[in-house]
Amino acid sequence: MTANDPIQIVLDGYREGAFPMADPDTGEIGFFSSDPRCILPLDDGGLKVSKTLSRVHRSGKFKLVINTAFERVITACAQDRSPENRSWISSDLAQIYLELHRRGHAHSVEAWLGDALVGGLYGVALGGAFFGESMFSRPLEGGRDASKVCLVSLVNRLRARGFLLLDCQYANPHIVSLGAIEIPAEDYLARLALAIHVPKASSFGGEK
Repeated sequence: MTANDPIQIVLDGYREGAFPMADPDTGEIGFFSSDPRCILPLDDGGLKVSKTLSRVHRSGKFKLVINTAFERVITACAQDRSPENRSWISSDLAQIYLELHRRGHAHSVEAWLGDALVGGLYGVALGGAFFGESMFSRPLEGGRDASKVCLVSLVNRLRARGFLLLDCQYANPHIVSLGAIEIPAEDYLARLALAIHVPKASSFGGEK
């Protein structure tokens, strides 16, 4: 990325339907899009919450907060999951997201168990669109289902603030089990064009 302001390039990419990813070997950052595109509908029937997950969410087992440990969430999400599933979040890309956070565009939802951060997710908000980027949980530290609980909290927050679009980029069995669907890229771009012009639905921030 050679432009003077890589932050603006990344924001423009999101507005046009592209998202950044870094090559795990070289660290080179590129922009990608997918067809079909994966989204999680924000209507009442969109998110699929099992009885078990609903109980965990209602129980208050995890303290759920917003934007109190964004850098720690990025660091956790940037860890390789396995030799075959390496992270696309390079150190340079992590710094870009940290700057987006400082500028009020990137946000985290965090799950705490006592003093331990046991799960979380982060993404970028523009207008009434939220671009979900990555999530993590630490089941060995008591964080089983923590990332799922963070997703429930995120969806509730987006609904309450008038967001129209939750972008999940690529489908995988985990996110599909929670209600995500695939739509044609053309449909996605039409929804995106409407969502990003919602007047500051992305008053997303706050600590609670």
